[in-house]
Amino acid sequence: MLYAALSGILAAATVLAVAELAGAFFTARARPLIALGSTFIDFTPLWLKNFAVETFGTNDKAALFAGMAVTIALLAALAGMLARYRWALGVTAVVVMGAVIIACVLTRAGAQPLDAVPTLLGTAVGIGVLRGLIRRIPAPESAAVIAVSGQPADSGFGPADAPAAVPASQPVSAGDGQNDGGAGAVIGSPSPAPQGRRPSRRGFFAAAGLTAVVAAAAATGGRAIAAARSTTASFRAALKLPAAVEPAPALPAGLQSPVPGVTPWLTPNADFYRIDTALSVPEVDAETWELRIHGMVEEEVRISFAELMDSDLVERHLTLTCVSNPLGGDLAGTAKWLGLPVRELLARARPTDGADMVLSTSIDGFSASTPLEVLQDDRDALLAVGMNDEPLPPVHGYPVRMVVPGLYGFVSATKWLIDMEVTRFDAQTAYWTDRGWAERAPVKTMARVEVPASFARVPAGPVDIGGTAWSQQRGITGVEIQIDDGDWQPAVLAEEASVDTWRQFSFRTPDLEKGNHTVRARATDPQDGVQTETRADTVPDGASGWQSVQFMVE
Repeated sequence: MLYAALSGILAAATVLAVAELAGAFFTARARPLIALGSTFIDFTPLWLKNFAVETFGTNDKAALFAGMAVTIALLAALAGMLARYRWALGVTAVVVMGAVIIACVLTRAGAQPLDAVPTLLGTAVGIGVLRGLIRRIPAPESAAVIAVSGQPADSGFGPADAPAAVPASQPVSAGDGQNDGGAGAVIGSPSPAPQGRRPSRRGFFAAAGLTAVVAAAAATGGRAIAAARSTTASFRAALKLPAAVEPAPALPAGLQSPVPGVTPWLTPNADFYRIDTALSVPEVDAETWELRIHGMVEEEVRISFAELMDSDLVERHLTLTCVSNPLGGDLAGTAKWLGLPVRELLARARPTDGADMVLSTSIDGFSASTPLEVLQDDRDALLAVGMNDEPLPPVHGYPVRMVVPGLYGFVSATKWLIDMEVTRFDAQTAYWTDRGWAERAPVKTMARVEVPASFARVPAGPVDIGGTAWSQQRGITGVEIQIDDGDWQPAVLAEEASVDTWRQFSFRTPDLEKGNHTVRARATDPQDGVQTETRADTVPDGASGWQSVQFMVE
């Protein structure tokens, strides 16, 4: 059955590869790997998603994709074994796989019926590959006789009144239409191998290897063609950001903690965390991009990318944090954003009485529910087009995304934004609230020890402690450090850029004895006071508690 299982896996790979190649000539929505992967993520249990994010961090998609690949491989292996036993069952399994992929494609946001064509083509080719490989499966070496029907006499699949068997070495005339190769026909199987071509292990693996190479080439070629046909990269590279009407306030000196190893105060784009539901970065044409603001408004507003770029844009340094960030995690970052305040567009739309939420939607179907009052107050909630003096990187939402200080990203930071519906919390729900997360999620006050790292070994003497704290919209007024179970002592705060950016700290211990030690940190904000000690999981509205870091003095 190993040969049959491998045949099924290669047939499934061919379905996906050929569909990927054909999909390169359609829209990105027609590419099956994107649609299948996105649907896989949508239906992944919440506990597994949380485990992936907490365990793999920004590599969560690679982990989920690996899980998807294993699932497909197991199902494909089963299809191959069914095809070996009864060909009609194998064909049905491949057809069902194709139908599932088509359903995934057609249920993605903005899909059209023609987007099913690449998968239909891939399914047809996959059935042909499965047929060819099943026919080349060699007979077991222990088979000593061949039924006149071309079926192993001891296969157990032949009818009770099968003709008498003859020795395998005895020639069979060409005129009797039998296969002298000894592969054996299975009930409902495709036609046996041609006369005179005895299936062999070498022949099977040669065919399997060629199939794998062709499938890999098709998938790679599909991605290359799709990339070559995309105008996103070239348009973004040529895009020149306009000067801000309100440049970001000058940053004070002393923002960076003096402790070596503390994360940079300003996060480079390449290092900024990425947590979203898009398995593949959406391709968005900025020249045809349009944002629609509608729903409970007096006037529907539509704005193009060109109009947005011609608006009165402002620059602000803002810290974003992910609700999936565990204690001490690195799913937070600070950047300089360029964009249009959301409240200006909402003022044009004029929300009606009773509205209390804005449901923002991405081009890939993700949605976030943001309290309306948060987008109308004086905070710097932006429709961002720039990040650290360059157009938004594709992975961070190019061409336009939302940035809202004080809220976790899953209720505010919609990337690849195309739609904003003014509505009510009791009338609409968003992607993550449908999956058990909170509908409102203000950022919690948090202090993170970064130096020394967990289980670090440091030389005897004073130990430098350094890290970062945040409490967007409230600011950080103090950080305290506890060594082992000693008294809490104030850390030295670095300068603050604004209440919407994180603040770093440093602390030098007295001489510490050799051995294991523990450092804890807690922050204070002017509104809620000292950061709570009560530990909470990331679900449903963010982790809380005091982080502990163990290290050894040598």
